[in-house]
Amino acid sequence: MSDTPIETAPRTEIRELQNERLRETVRNAYENVDYYRAELDAAGIEPEDIQTVDDVQKLPFTTKEDFRSEYPDGLFAVDGADVRRIHASSGTTGKPKIVAYTENDLDVWSEVVARCLAASGVEPGETVQNGYGYGLFTGGLGLHYGIEELGATVIPIGGGQTQRQVELLQDLESDVLTCTPSYSLYLAETAEEMGIDITDLPVSTVIFGAEPCTDPMREEIEERLDVTGIDIYGLSEIIGPGVSNECHEAQEGLHIWEDHFYPEVIDPHTGEPLPEGEEGELVLTTLTKEALPVFRYRTGDLTTLTYEECKCGRTMARMDNVTGRADDLLIVRGVNCYPSEIESVVLEFDAIAPYYRIDLYRDDNLDHLELTIEREPNFDGDTADLRDRIRTRLSNVLSFTPDKLEIVDPDSIERTEVGKVKRVYDHR
Repeated sequence: MSDTPIETAPRTEIRELQNERLRETVRNAYENVDYYRAELDAAGIEPEDIQTVDDVQKLPFTTKEDFRSEYPDGLFAVDGADVRRIHASSGTTGKPKIVAYTENDLDVWSEVVARCLAASGVEPGETVQNGYGYGLFTGGLGLHYGIEELGATVIPIGGGQTQRQVELLQDLESDVLTCTPSYSLYLAETAEEMGIDITDLPVSTVIFGAEPCTDPMREEIEERLDVTGIDIYGLSEIIGPGVSNECHEAQEGLHIWEDHFYPEVIDPHTGEPLPEGEEGELVLTTLTKEALPVFRYRTGDLTTLTYEECKCGRTMARMDNVTGRADDLLIVRGVNCYPSEIESVVLEFDAIAPYYRIDLYRDDNLDHLELTIEREPNFDGDTADLRDRIRTRLSNVLSFTPDKLEIVDPDSIERTEVGKVKRVYDHR
């Protein structure tokens, strides 16, 4: 399971499998999804026009708005009797995106998550404490069945119950923790409050996802918990967690399981494909999904692709860690930056804890940005001097200076026990 032949296959073999599966995916969508048939007909494209992945750019993009406009099941390619499970996005910005799985889809999902776990260094027989939320969110159940598929033991605690999480890590001697990056740090804080040194616990690996994680944040996690931090990536519209994962041997990008998901990187403004190594928006096409085949889904996530063979021996494409989204771009008085860029600069300072919030306001048609960050509990220096140094660093690195920069006491910024952490509050 940890190194199936396809993961180390020659690129030519991977490409042949992708071609075959793409043809079947296009045929399935054209014959069974009214939306895609209408889109292809409007573009003058027949299923037979798509023979290899080189033809994928002929296909239309799919966006989150398409999922919402076809709500609830307009993108399904199978009858309800063939659906074995339904998940959905949170729907916080409108109608949720409904996704469906056949029996085979669930088997594929378990397989790719098991691959992710194996790439993370998880061994059969180890104990994995699953801190992702169960329910309509794909995180909890997606990881759950992958853990079982691998042959590891799952503790299905889900999100929240933080003191109990710490107790179970200690009492059940969990080897691996799965959760969001922000929650792993909150768990470490809670352990300290309970008088428990989390670095003394057996957990050696944290597999984190569902939120962007900058390199400084990863370093903070690894240091605070004395673990190896591994990034997992996925999204409900494509399958859930399990699209790609770092390997513990190299930790140099996330291996995309290309036999199931075909990746592209495009210019988020023009939609044009970008060459290998150039940052842009990740686009994914499903190659094996039965219930919900998806063409060229614009994920909104910013990354790069490389096709160089990894040190671990895997030959599948690798994507860089996602540190931002195309729609997260902040434009304040003509200056463009991403929250992740601000985070990376701020966390260069040892005196600053990995908690911050960005508030955006508009006054007299002018945008204002206020940045609030937490100091570390052991910081006893001059706060005004620290503030000036951070402002200077932001200006030098990002050509950006917040209208207001406040350094607050430890525990002042709200933590998130369940779900994704919110960093940006737009009051405009």
